Amino acid sequence: MKIQIKMKLELVSTTKCFEGEQRVYKHRSNVLDCDMTFGVFLPPAAIEDKAACPVLYFLSGLTCTHENFVQKSGFQESAAKHGLIVVNPDTSPRGLELPGQDDAYDFGSGAGFYVDATEKPWSNHYKMYSYVTHELPELVKANFPALPGKQGIFGHSMGGHGALICSLKNPGLYQSVSAFAPIANPSECPWGQKAFTGYLGANTSDWAEWDATRLVSKYASTPQELFIDQGSADNFLTGKQLLPENLLAAAAPNDHIQTIFKQREGYDHSYFYISTFVAEHIAYHAKLLKA
Repeated sequence: MKIQIKMKLELVSTTKCFEGEQRVYKHRSNVLDCDMTFGVFLPPAAIEDKAACPVLYFLSGLTCTHENFVQKSGFQESAAKHGLIVVNPDTSPRGLELPGQDDAYDFGSGAGFYVDATEKPWSNHYKMYSYVTHELPELVKANFPALPGKQGIFGHSMGGHGALICSLKNPGLYQSVSAFAPIANPSECPWGQKAFTGYLGANTSDWAEWDATRLVSKYASTPQELFIDQGSADNFLTGKQLLPENLLAAAAPNDHIQTIFKQREGYDHSYFYISTFVAEHIAYHAKLLKA
């Protein structure tokens, strides 16, 4: 997909943080046909030295906007240390008036699930996959000192699902990928089944290309390493919404997929959990992006 990036960025805010700058921008998305907001952290290397830096994308989970990760995770210190530009988009199109978009926390607004919807009325706007993998990166490259060919992606919950499928569906596009408590097998959990039925239709065979576990089972391209992080006290883990065990089982016999799985004893699904381990994830990405 080739997208023309002829759009104006509006600076919403900028705040000095660990000698870098945490910024928020607004722009008109051609893909989503609405105004979108995203966060960008520029490390001191990009500001003071005008150096080109690797870019790391973070995808948030259900109900979140760009603000949650920016304000709660504390990622900026590690990103500044490792010289990474960190970009975090919103979780769905905004400012629309689609029927039912605000009726539930797990479908519609704040719950785009990082797919390209095929069902009306969602298909006109809910194309978060194309936004994240094509339009937003081109926008970043055109406006910030992004190091060519060096980008990683990670996310949390629904965003962990998003990070995994974006990487698996695009071999070589990302040099690193990790996920906090991802919805690893959405075709088999209530959250995913609801979202996929609404966005993709009732034919479950159409869901496979948007399910990390299904993608891993048939993956046969450039070898990838998936870093999966999971809290043991996560109520959504015990509630069978996440199903990391299914992804790990599907990946085990596949020589093209390597997995790192870290279970964090006593940690839940919250940003307290993310903030505890986000520095480890950023160091992991930095090592691969600077190799």
